[in-house]
Amino acid sequence: MKRKNKACTTLLVGKKAASDGSTMIARIEDGFEKPNPQHFVVVSPEQQPRRYCSSITSFELELPQNPLRYTSTPDLDDRFGIWAGGGINSQNVAMTACETITNNDRILAIDPLVDTGIGEADFITLVLPYIHSAKEGVLRLGKLIETYGTYEINGIAFSDSDEIWYLETIGGHHWAAVRIPDEAFVLVSNRLAIDHFDFNSPDNLSATGLQDLIEKHQLNPTNDELNLRDIFGTFTNGDQHYNNPRVWYIQKVFCKNNSSHPEDQDLPFLAYPDKKLTIEDVRWALSSHYQNTPYDPYGEGEMSDKSRYRSIALNRNEETHILQIRNNVSKEIAAIHWLAFGPNTFNTLVPFYANITQTPTIFNEIGSTFKANDIYWLSKAAALLGDSNFSRFETLRDETVSEAMIEYRKIQLATDSCEVEDGQMIQDHLEIANNKMAEIALTKMNELLGEMIKRLGK
Repeated sequence: MKRKNKACTTLLVGKKAASDGSTMIARIEDGFEKPNPQHFVVVSPEQQPRRYCSSITSFELELPQNPLRYTSTPDLDDRFGIWAGGGINSQNVAMTACETITNNDRILAIDPLVDTGIGEADFITLVLPYIHSAKEGVLRLGKLIETYGTYEINGIAFSDSDEIWYLETIGGHHWAAVRIPDEAFVLVSNRLAIDHFDFNSPDNLSATGLQDLIEKHQLNPTNDELNLRDIFGTFTNGDQHYNNPRVWYIQKVFCKNNSSHPEDQDLPFLAYPDKKLTIEDVRWALSSHYQNTPYDPYGEGEMSDKSRYRSIALNRNEETHILQIRNNVSKEIAAIHWLAFGPNTFNTLVPFYANITQTPTIFNEIGSTFKANDIYWLSKAAALLGDSNFSRFETLRDETVSEAMIEYRKIQLATDSCEVEDGQMIQDHLEIANNKMAEIALTKMNELLGEMIKRLGK
């Protein structure tokens, strides 16, 4: 069975914490060992399986007969499962799966993981085509986990135009989920994150029997509150150096009065930004590496500090998505699947419209081995060169990202303002815009890599 190591970083932004009133759920998908190319596809109702058979366990399930269309970023190599990453369905409901997190040995002894169950490779295919709201996504996935079990511990996020819900799996059959307050943002980094939890709140959902399990096994270490991280989570040296610092850094930047320490084991799950956050802020956070601190691996600090903590952006990033559901435009154009391939230090996030039937060839037909004009491999190559002398290429990278974003925004503004009413014409209109933006992304990555090679030759 294909197993994951600790990987990925998730960022959630409520609609009142966003500058334009949209909901945003974002995640970097990390890889290990050799590169693991992803590609961008649309799964039509006809392509969705009616019987699902896992590629890595014995799990099989008859699926509903009325699936929705959805975008997806699956692994190019599907021998070990689909691993769809993240997507948005035709009802403007988004899902990202998964953030690898941790459970402690107490809960794993009580409710062991299930080798015949379901996991990240399966979740989006089993859930996203059948839900019409973020909360419905929590309930469907939760029921599947309770019924069939899971073989790994994950965090999964759902969003629609109004709400964001975040679910964490607990043991083999249990789970808990929180509706993210509209004014809040959340950064999750490979550790069980949910802290304060009220089983009676309408903004919290959980597996049947979870509260009784806590009481039966006397798992709560405090008398006055329920803190799921204290009850089910971990507090290891690995958390202090690999997981907590990422949360600390983003909370420190977005919440200026934050005085916590990078290794703090009790950083709050919910945080409230000093200013409303833009797409550019989210992209910056997912591209960050402890800038302006001694811990920046590209900085001028001592090597012991520069290598102390795991940063968000690094050369194991395989793809990054921001799934944005806007509230200031019509529903036909509201869903944006922002996407970038490769390490997030040297790439550009492209705002693809999700109400489409086909994705741009440039982001769909990705090669399994290096090709000079392949957007995934171009990003990989640029990041590898950038690692060799980051300070030499940082300004060039920033200029490329800015130039690309300006061009994407121009196309997006023109597309948003174009009055098209017929459903098929709208989709054609959006696909034309997506193809234009994909061409710009490819051109800009070629220009960036070419200029980097020129400068290395001087």
